[in-house]
Amino acid sequence: MVLEIVLAALPLLVVAVLLVGLLWPATRAMPIAWIVALGVGFFAWNMPPDWLAAASIVGVMTALEILWIVFGALVLLYTLMQAGAFDRINRGFATISDDRRVQIVLLGFFLATFIEGAAGFGTPAAVVAPLLLGLGFPALAAVIAAIIGHIIAVTYGAVGTPIIVGIQDPLASTGFQDEIAQGGYSVAGYSEQVAAWAATYHSLVGFVMPLFAVAMVVYFFGDREERSLSPAWEVAPLCLFSGIVFAIPYWLSAWFFTAEFPSLIGSMVGGAIVVSALKAGYFLPESHWDFPPRSEWPSHWVGTIEPGENGATTGGPDEATVADGGVVGSEMSLLRAWSPYVLLVVLLVITRAIDPISAFIQRPAFVIEWQEILGTGLANSIAWVNVPGFWLLVSALIAIPIFGMSGDQVSAAWREAAEKIVAPFIALVFVIAMVQVMINSAAHPGAPEAGSMIIVLAQATANALGPIYPAVAALIGALGAAMAGSNTVSNITFGGFQFEAAQQLGLPTQIIVGAQAVGGAIGNLVAIHNVVAALATVGLVGQEGRVMRLNLIPLVYYAIFVGFWALLFSYVLFPGAF
Repeated sequence: MVLEIVLAALPLLVVAVLLVGLLWPATRAMPIAWIVALGVGFFAWNMPPDWLAAASIVGVMTALEILWIVFGALVLLYTLMQAGAFDRINRGFATISDDRRVQIVLLGFFLATFIEGAAGFGTPAAVVAPLLLGLGFPALAAVIAAIIGHIIAVTYGAVGTPIIVGIQDPLASTGFQDEIAQGGYSVAGYSEQVAAWAATYHSLVGFVMPLFAVAMVVYFFGDREERSLSPAWEVAPLCLFSGIVFAIPYWLSAWFFTAEFPSLIGSMVGGAIVVSALKAGYFLPESHWDFPPRSEWPSHWVGTIEPGENGATTGGPDEATVADGGVVGSEMSLLRAWSPYVLLVVLLVITRAIDPISAFIQRPAFVIEWQEILGTGLANSIAWVNVPGFWLLVSALIAIPIFGMSGDQVSAAWREAAEKIVAPFIALVFVIAMVQVMINSAAHPGAPEAGSMIIVLAQATANALGPIYPAVAALIGALGAAMAGSNTVSNITFGGFQFEAAQQLGLPTQIIVGAQAVGGAIGNLVAIHNVVAALATVGLVGQEGRVMRLNLIPLVYYAIFVGFWALLFSYVLFPGAF
């Protein structure tokens, strides 16, 4: 059994050593990790070659779906750069505050959580990181801020997909209905309870995420000779106020409304309150904080897309160029500059919240599907219209007449986006192919009874810890999300396992499965292909290890305190819960 556990962990160990330890780029590390996963699958899990190939194909199709999002985000980014809209957006933020710490709160937290609630699928980092880059952030800092800022919203991303698809659907189809009915719930009602407990964890632990994001940026991207958290403490009142006014409507929505809208409601209500407070002069920092001069930045802070200078994005057109067939940045209204992103959010909400439209765009005519891949039982599909990448491209196309762009400007935007997509394509394909080999390692006839590599790792953790299992329930969810890059996939993979483990140990199942849903969110902090996708939008592919290493800090914080609350809920406060 020990050998089985070591072998199951081997692909992950290879990833950890090469990416985080040796700081190899994912384009080099992930093909090796995929080969290791193939070897473990073939020799230790008895996977036939056709099943290894089919599982890898499942991963390739998932990678293409993610790349569809990244490409759309890049096209929209370069469209706004060519139109001069970033210059106007930057001046718009300056009317509230040009302090980088305030911008992290407004964009990295509130905008990112709103987009996560509307779209999910890695869209927040793909949209917000380029915006921060355009405002003058180093590329690496933009990615860190965007990923950390949206984590609290991931459990309810894409209008509740991780709960509805990740918790409700698997529990309804895997034989847990009788046990749930004995507790007095329908599967749908039970899933709502899981969502509510997850919101409780997030609210108690995640309300400090605005402060965490600011602290990470000012400490690691401030003065390199005198690193200090003092600039973060200066805006702590703003950050904590922002976290609280987000968390209250967020928590109330999860408990008393629906699992689909906590992130949207929290970000809209909280964001409106904070912007109003800032405009009224409250919580504005007394001192101004900015990054060191551009000449002092290390090379790994900046990718192939230069950050903005003096409010405009380097590499984009200057005002004279924009005036030739486009909209002059200085004459553009703020609403006009933001309009493609406003349109994007509206389209994402409509296509996910309105059933007739949502059902229509998921019709088979709009889905690329492969059933029984290579004669195995594996299948995958790409809902290319439902995926946010399609609506990112629609927004970019509508932006052309909005900004009065010339053909040269449009072609330049699309050409830049196409050039930037090559490196993440290589990394993502091998990342997700490896993940799918591990997840499907027990799906073939004659597979070991112990289960897939993922299940073996999770069960070993549960068996080793016994009564203190609640302390690690979130970490198990984080493992699934770190590999698959998806809270939904993590919930599908481990939701039933967490339910069964809780029953066997006599623990409240909603509390444990709720911790799973939270773990699936925080695992996105170090999910390899989420990191690759975010880095791709700022031209920084190859720095995955650095991002993952830094993001381990908020992940450890979140996991420890969710574990603390899970223990307290399970044994002290609510031991009688179902």
